Amino acid sequence: MARPTSVGPFPKYPRLHQPNNPKTLPGMHVLVIPDKFRGSLTAQQAADAIKMGLHRHHPDWTVASQPIADGGEGTADLLTKATQGTIRSCTVADPLGRPVTARYGVSGDGQTAFVELAEASGLNLLAPNERNPLNTSTFGSGKLILDALETGVTEIVLCIGGSATNDAGIGIATALGFQFFDAHDVPVLPIGNNLVRIARIDRSNVLPALHQVRIRVACDVTNPLYGPTGAAYVYAAQKGANVQDQRKLDDGLRHLASLIEHEWNLSAAQEPGSGAAGGVGFGARVFLRARLEPGFAVVAQYTRLSEAIEQADLIITGEGKLDAQTLHGKAIRGIADLARAANKPVVAFCGRLDLTPTQIQQLGLQQAIPISPAHFTLNEARRQAFILLCEAVAMAYDD
Repeated sequence: MARPTSVGPFPKYPRLHQPNNPKTLPGMHVLVIPDKFRGSLTAQQAADAIKMGLHRHHPDWTVASQPIADGGEGTADLLTKATQGTIRSCTVADPLGRPVTARYGVSGDGQTAFVELAEASGLNLLAPNERNPLNTSTFGSGKLILDALETGVTEIVLCIGGSATNDAGIGIATALGFQFFDAHDVPVLPIGNNLVRIARIDRSNVLPALHQVRIRVACDVTNPLYGPTGAAYVYAAQKGANVQDQRKLDDGLRHLASLIEHEWNLSAAQEPGSGAAGGVGFGARVFLRARLEPGFAVVAQYTRLSEAIEQADLIITGEGKLDAQTLHGKAIRGIADLARAANKPVVAFCGRLDLTPTQIQQLGLQQAIPISPAHFTLNEARRQAFILLCEAVAMAYDD
């Protein structure tokens, strides 16, 4: 890709190539493992840009790419590809109950389904003026799970990033046969607004196949279900809730947790991750008997990332922003940990760098390099992200 004249002048990127360093001798093997650059590049596009930048000055280097994710958008596609699987689609309900065509993956051996919450229940499916987690439901995601069960899979990996909901997973549960009733024994619509109204849960019509499959939830947050650090107060605002809405949603989450603890003798509200995706982490535990696992760990297992890192001389990763959150469980932290165990150097490129040199070292990176010129606006950087990333890599490894 030619360098457009509208982008420059470029910053002086650090040069990382050191001729006396055996890790950067001719013929070296580089493993490229980027996450997405949110709003500008998918993980695959970032991998392509890095590979192009490396080969500008080092065509003799072998470059393998493994785009990565940590349970958010794009994870199901990545896992489907990693297992040589196929994509299926079906018409289900969006967060507001309207028909939407949603996709999920089935592994090549037909044993595992990869379902992404955002496909049917994602914030991206709603216009800004439609976003309000009091009114949204995960029911459509439950229908996706139902369709996957009908294929005969024995395991489902549910990726729960990017939701528009705060219904504690009662929408998913309703689609799979659970029934929720109010104090007058009237069925309750499974939306966030109605959590506080639930007085009884009927399990007599739950789909039998649900008890014959293992469900793993890929989750990248550790919030409890309710309280100051719970689903409503931390995440509902970005889904359209105001302060009053957040209070009502939190009350509903507390009420549901109390009901389940009293009636079923299950206490899961304070377990890490129960507040993920508007309480879907909690709902998955109590309704689906699911196990919550760090999203990156699930992806690393299916992609055999440890083995790939062992075979590389250098690891290059990247994502849109490196900040304090990166130190606590995001994909790049996981990559750095695996690379440290294998004694492999890791370099990260990013759109924005908000880490100190000490934090970069703590993270386990050899170096972290921002790709955006200081004079660029955010929109300019996003529009030019591919060539900026390619150029930054090329200049960093220019002899």
